[in-house]
Amino acid sequence: MAKQGFFRLAAVLGVSVTMAGMAQAGETAAANPLLAKWTGPYQGVPAFDKVKVEHFKPAFEAAMAEQRAEIAKLTANPAAPSFDNTIAGLERAGRTFTRVYNVYGIWSSTLSTPDFQAVEQEMEPKLAAFQDETNQNAPLFARIAAVYETRDRSKLTPEQKRLTWVYYTGFVRAGARLDATTKARLSEINQRLATLFATFSQNVLADEDSATFLEKESDLAGMPASYISAAAAQATERGKKGQYAVVNTRSSMEPFLTYASRRDLRETVWKTYFSRGDHGDAHDNNKIITEILKLRAERAKLLGYATHAHWRVENQMAKTPERAMALMESVWKPAVARVHEEVADMQKIADQEGQGVTIAPWDYRYYAEKVRKAKYDLDQNEIKPYLQLEKLREGMFFVAGQLFGFQFQQVTGVPIAQPDVRVYEVKDAAGAHVGLWYFDPYARAGKQSGAWMNEYRTQERFDGNVTTIVSNNSNFVKAAPGEPVLISWTDARTLFHEFGHALHGLSSNVTYPTLAGTNVARDYVEFPSQLLEHWLETPEVLNTYAVNVAGQPIPKALVDKLEKAARFNQGFATVEYLASALVDMKLHLAGATPIDPDAFERDTLTALGMPKEIVMRHRTPQFGHVFSSDGYSAGYYSYLWADTLSADAWTAFTEAGGPYDKAVAKRLRDNVFSAGNTVDPADAYVAFRGREAGTRALMAERGFPTN
Repeated sequence: MAKQGFFRLAAVLGVSVTMAGMAQAGETAAANPLLAKWTGPYQGVPAFDKVKVEHFKPAFEAAMAEQRAEIAKLTANPAAPSFDNTIAGLERAGRTFTRVYNVYGIWSSTLSTPDFQAVEQEMEPKLAAFQDETNQNAPLFARIAAVYETRDRSKLTPEQKRLTWVYYTGFVRAGARLDATTKARLSEINQRLATLFATFSQNVLADEDSATFLEKESDLAGMPASYISAAAAQATERGKKGQYAVVNTRSSMEPFLTYASRRDLRETVWKTYFSRGDHGDAHDNNKIITEILKLRAERAKLLGYATHAHWRVENQMAKTPERAMALMESVWKPAVARVHEEVADMQKIADQEGQGVTIAPWDYRYYAEKVRKAKYDLDQNEIKPYLQLEKLREGMFFVAGQLFGFQFQQVTGVPIAQPDVRVYEVKDAAGAHVGLWYFDPYARAGKQSGAWMNEYRTQERFDGNVTTIVSNNSNFVKAAPGEPVLISWTDARTLFHEFGHALHGLSSNVTYPTLAGTNVARDYVEFPSQLLEHWLETPEVLNTYAVNVAGQPIPKALVDKLEKAARFNQGFATVEYLASALVDMKLHLAGATPIDPDAFERDTLTALGMPKEIVMRHRTPQFGHVFSSDGYSAGYYSYLWADTLSADAWTAFTEAGGPYDKAVAKRLRDNVFSAGNTVDPADAYVAFRGREAGTRALMAERGFPTN
């Protein structure tokens, strides 16, 4: 998941910034590391070693004051609006605010302590109001509109035209043309939503900070030794020495459900994980979701859209919810049919065991592994010893070198926010500095679950030749001292996926930061990352980087089994994901209809014919993609849309000289990874591929009928 940044501008209409106010901001900057320009090597780096939670609020107040002054100066310009004095002026504004917000985002996702959560609760509505101040600034929008509509747009470069269009449409979609009363109500909604988003995230995090403690090693029967050792270390870290902790995160839950032979404990772990945010207690999210949906529906109406889904999808590749639904529905039926086949295979094995087991959701992964063993003689426990986290990281670096010419070298002396974080300098093939890559791989209290990419600093050539700083974040369970972290094949794919987002940011080569890196349509941003997953399974990676602790590469016989089983369990993987995507879209197509989240989820899945043996990948009360921000709301379909592109794009390599074909890689770099949002994503894809993508490659890749 790519976490796209805060809208770069926020200003206030009619606010006069006094010199005294600016002096106060200046005095704060002298003592507040968040307000200082980043200094040190690599064009400056965040001063993580100096930042404290109490710095955030005064830093935001000072940065907002500074940005208000910048916008006030821009709108007071007596000269006729032009690209240089308006659009370029907006690109220059808010630099301090952007730096503060980016560090704030890092704290929110990786260091969310109780004192920081209190700051979030206070600041989130204020930040939403601040963003609305810009969107509702009538003189500012008048200048943007004048540039957008002027007859001399022919004098602008294609990138300048695109930037002007992005600003103009962004302001219109945010309510710039509404009357004063409607603008005021819109801002009230956005502020309330910001508070609800923060509370939703904090509720899920509270449940994720828990663990299921097991008292005896025999409770982990069936688990690999590496997992047992890590579970013991986690229990010790949590004050339960001598016990074993199954941490309430996906990277800990999934292996347990896959291998643990104790069915009752699988059920316990499953229920603990999939009931996050749904306990009817102080951290329950159902009422919050109901209010979020109600406010989103009202906001959409104020903005002139039928539903929140129509507003969100309008500026994506799909353009309409109907097109997104059509794609999902075309895949849903064959995926469900495949699930029924998978369940039948599993039930056969369960019946043979004679324990009276009827496959339930907490059995699916466990019996799927038995089927995999029976059909393909493939046991994932055979694979795991060859999937060392650090060796796979080296494999990712190899792929980046082959496709992009990037070289990675770990560096020291760069401040980090947490001791587990490592920093790598990235150089191009000629040895020139490209950027920095921060790696934060381990789960811990206060860190949200899952995996994601952050962009600390965006590439640009506008305000100097500024290089990128990105991070990849995961939640692997740290191994016992001296032991390697072994991960699953699924986690290895996720690792490559998130690295694809990082390469998208590092490859950026545009002029204006608003158009740079991953600042693209939501259903396009997942395309580069999903495409990169394919390189994990290439012989060049597996033969060199999939090695065990003795340095022995994964055996060819095991690789052959992996290839034969490549489409195994695709029914489960597709339905688990699509159920979440369909519920997300249907929730937001419901408009103003009052929603009981649990009932809506249950009734919608029943109507869809959801197999009873599977649950949504992200149940509604814990669906952070959708309810911790507007980010992926009515947009979780994006992964399938992007996978349509990635499956088709992969065939461009397989039809040419193979995965590392230089000519295809160059087209991919030039038209996709480096282009940012300087061109329409549909045009960018055609420029790379020579045609639009169809669904044939997607269906074939998943083993579904292609007719």
